[in-house]
Amino acid sequence: MSRSVCESLLDTLAEAGARDIFGMTGDVLNPLLEAIRKDDRFRWIGVRHEEHAAYAAAAQSELTGRIGVCAGTAGPGALHLINGLYNAQKEGAAVVAITGQVARAERGSDYHKEMDLTKVFDDVCAYQALIDTPAQMPRMAEIAVQKALVHRVVTRIELPADVIGAQVPSEHFTHPLVHEQPRFAPSEDQLTKAATLINAGKRVTLFCGIGCRESRETVLSLADQLGAPIVHTLRAKEVFDTSDPAVVGMTGLIGNPAGYHGVFDCDVLVMLGTDFPYDEFLPEGRPIIQIDRDVDHIGRRAPVTLGLVGDVGATLEALAPKLKGDSSKFRGGLVKLRDRWLGQMEKQASLERTDEPLHPQLFAREISNRADPDAIFGCDVGECTIWLARQMSVSGGRRMIGGFNHGSLGPGLPVALGAAALDPNRQVWALCGDGGFGMSMSDFVTAVRFNWPIKVIVFNNSVLGFVKMEMEVSGLPPNPPATELLNPDFALYAKACGGDGVRVEHAADIVPAIEQAIASDKPFIIDAIVSAGELSMPPHIKVSEAWGFGLSKVKEGLMGLKGDHEIWKSWRDEFKANLG
Repeated sequence: MSRSVCESLLDTLAEAGARDIFGMTGDVLNPLLEAIRKDDRFRWIGVRHEEHAAYAAAAQSELTGRIGVCAGTAGPGALHLINGLYNAQKEGAAVVAITGQVARAERGSDYHKEMDLTKVFDDVCAYQALIDTPAQMPRMAEIAVQKALVHRVVTRIELPADVIGAQVPSEHFTHPLVHEQPRFAPSEDQLTKAATLINAGKRVTLFCGIGCRESRETVLSLADQLGAPIVHTLRAKEVFDTSDPAVVGMTGLIGNPAGYHGVFDCDVLVMLGTDFPYDEFLPEGRPIIQIDRDVDHIGRRAPVTLGLVGDVGATLEALAPKLKGDSSKFRGGLVKLRDRWLGQMEKQASLERTDEPLHPQLFAREISNRADPDAIFGCDVGECTIWLARQMSVSGGRRMIGGFNHGSLGPGLPVALGAAALDPNRQVWALCGDGGFGMSMSDFVTAVRFNWPIKVIVFNNSVLGFVKMEMEVSGLPPNPPATELLNPDFALYAKACGGDGVRVEHAADIVPAIEQAIASDKPFIIDAIVSAGELSMPPHIKVSEAWGFGLSKVKEGLMGLKGDHEIWKSWRDEFKANLG
């Protein structure tokens, strides 16, 4: 019995473990929608913007280890996927994007919605299957899906209007897909070289990234064997927690002092499964060993002494018997530094800090204290990432998904939608800044439509706070037309969409609002009115940064003396936020 192009494509996607297809339909995709309607293996989830479809698909891939699927029709519908797909690429998610295309007979005529999607998607896609004839299905689709599944990349399948509804003439190339990731270790000679370098060290630090996700226990065991501290990246926060004795924290712009000194004061740095991009937070003048399954990651961030290409778990299992040495004295000092910092974070999040506008740390800590042990946190970029990193626990069965490498505003809500679609009974939080939520808020109604009781907190300070800080560190004066925001009442917006919400302006109302959100069977928004003056300092401040910040404040003062009264209000808020 012959099958249509769309039916064949759905069989391939099902073989890869896909179920949900996020997107916005249009004329070219209508045959695909009809095939999905008749196939109870799949569910079409219509969103209000294709970018959010790509974010949601990426979230599902990260959470399941399988592929995520999104779709957009010809022309602008396909283009809207781009930013979310770049996020998937940067996060290492396996996403298959299905796009429409004008009929083959119309190509080259500047037809309605015609554009060269191959050129547009070339940078973000590792492979593009252009289905020009029905005979190319399913072979081309299987190549695209297989590559996404095993290599954890973005691929695209293009279906022209005069092909998508056709019948497939042959199933000759149909075959089962490979699902397992390869697991491998470097050669014995390379392992011996690494052991020699590590054994010569007295202060060995393990710097761990998201590539350690599947080998957490192996890394912890090695840290105990060596007495070494573990420093981790932001994305690895869901793998390593400061409740583990060896874990001293993060480095980088939003890290902590113990994490920073763990990297810079060591005499041997072992980088495990990380492509940490901030080279100013990586040391020089000491041996650096980097272990990663992707050779492209080796040495592109730091002057690596020895690069080992291999799976982190398999490599460490082969390396451990060759290692000796004791870095426990070094780790002990960092643990004390970590514990002092954790005490400071506890004070910052105390509900006794009742200054208004409220401190955002209070909300983050209380959500962390009350969220389910297996809660999923979808996180936006900007200051809300800082509160997640410093005030929240993502240990145990919790997960965090966001745009940590791509850095685009707006992923908090759509990644939460992707997570909620997998299991509406699992607690899902979206941690959003008011700038990011303003970009994605149209799809709050999607949560209402599908009865997903997601919990959204909007850190509402009416300013692009992280951008404002970047201006200040650069020595620039404030630029309110660029950074200030005019926001609606987000709680009322939630209710207008058919969800629920509450606006919180007083410290005494924080815990009741969180408990109300958790108890709600509707999508819920906490409109958290927080201070725009909260300063979030990195673990190590350069002289140039301190100079730039001071210069910015001098310029602000001059503007205030010239009659800009908003400057005095801003200074008042910063004083209250950081000294209150």
